[in-house]
Amino acid sequence: MDFKDLDPVLHSQLRLAIMSVLLSEQEAEFTFLKEKTNATAGNLSVQINKLRDASYIEVIKQFKENYPQTICKITAKGRKAFENYVNSIQSYLNIGKPKG
Repeated sequence: MDFKDLDPVLHSQLRLAIMSVLLSEQEAEFTFLKEKTNATAGNLSVQINKLRDASYIEVIKQFKENYPQTICKITAKGRKAFENYVNSIQSYLNIGKPKG
């Protein structure tokens, strides 16, 4: 049996949720991510920073109508890491299944 290592950056419910949203949306505002993930602002901020530090997302801070705006975008590295994570999970699910 060959169990693949799971990416510790993505192996967190909230970080995985953030990446899932960004995978379908390409980019999202902080408030949108907060709404979609039901996370607190503080926890979401910490998890976004962990994803940014891993270069899985890009964080853009700007102003929109005099209000601060944070936009998160998935990077090519993040997209590849997510694909690898999904493949690793699938390898766990396929262990013991007959090949055919």
